[in-house]
Amino acid sequence: MEFAHSEKARKVIKEAESFIREEIMPAEAIYLEQLRQGGDMWKQPAIMETLKAKARSAGLWNLFLPDEDYGAGLSNVDYAPIAELTGQCLIAPEVFNCNAPDTGNMEVLVKYGSEEQKQTWLKPLLAGEIRSAFCMTEPAVASSDATNMQATATIEGDEVVCQGTKWWSSGVGHPHARFVIFMGLTDPQAHKYLRHSMVLVPMNTPGFKVERMLPVFGAFDEPFGHGEVSFNQVRLPVDHIIAGPGRGFEIAQGRLGPGRIHHCMRALGAAERALQLMIERGRSRVAFGKPLINLGGNRDIIANARINIEQARLLTLKAAWLMDTVGAKAAMSEISQIKVVAPQVAQTIIDQAIQMHGGAGLSQDLPLSALYAYARILRLADGPDEVHRALIAKLEIRRYEDRT
Repeated sequence: MEFAHSEKARKVIKEAESFIREEIMPAEAIYLEQLRQGGDMWKQPAIMETLKAKARSAGLWNLFLPDEDYGAGLSNVDYAPIAELTGQCLIAPEVFNCNAPDTGNMEVLVKYGSEEQKQTWLKPLLAGEIRSAFCMTEPAVASSDATNMQATATIEGDEVVCQGTKWWSSGVGHPHARFVIFMGLTDPQAHKYLRHSMVLVPMNTPGFKVERMLPVFGAFDEPFGHGEVSFNQVRLPVDHIIAGPGRGFEIAQGRLGPGRIHHCMRALGAAERALQLMIERGRSRVAFGKPLINLGGNRDIIANARINIEQARLLTLKAAWLMDTVGAKAAMSEISQIKVVAPQVAQTIIDQAIQMHGGAGLSQDLPLSALYAYARILRLADGPDEVHRALIAKLEIRRYEDRT
């Protein structure tokens, strides 16, 4: 395994680190203040557009895309530490135009989109002019098994008709959101992995409606948000189907590999920031005549946090290296392993940091409660822990079966 970064990557990593420290971190409080002003929480804070313009001018833009025609030309291993850096601050991914689900949607359009789809939707996404959402999860079925999907994308002549309800559609609340990618059942008689299609649905299409925004632990994650969306006879030309009917599962699998690397490294970035805040709090706060860092088992907590971050980072880099060298299919077990490990490591460390801060850790004066929610969500997003463990076990057992 080779985790060394290219000269180009080292330069970008250094520049991204400086930009986050000097531009984004100081703007966190301004962003939150602007978000709360005026009584409209679903507006884009002006500071975000200012930061995006600065990042794009600095060349820190679309860093996640390995194709130099569209992005920075970095490998998964090269981009991984940048994703980790952005995970330290919840607004950083958007500043660099590297925010999910736009990243996954851009990857889909780069790999599977037609030239017309690229011009209409990919181009403004790459420019950061619009945002998007991904509509797959459904409220009425166990969406951890995507074959349960009930929403339909039925072809009628030269149209595709989208019908059904989706929820936890992240990003639909954003004022710049303009389209969603909808996954629905097209041919129930086909092989189970050839039944579904993905459709580009402009949000102003008749029949498309955001029914409600869903709070997470009581917060709406504004102005981004997670919505429940209804599709009531949403009619579109068939050329809005991505790559053609029946390719939904293929596209979904291609979309998830890089995204899981990004998610896991961002989670480890969140864990790093929590560890930093925990140590600063432990050194500065005194209780019972001692700094908190010297009370109880707090030093063990800090030591274990460092050990667990390093272990999770190495496993994530291995998965990234495998994706770069042999492809996502050969890295299926490792990708599922990191999807289980990294969010749990982050959740545990952030929880410990909250505990070290006492009541302050629960407030919005610190980013810990928001980082905790992010880590906890990741244990469900892109497949719950149990589904990934099942896949890991299946692949591990198969290795031994193949030997006999």
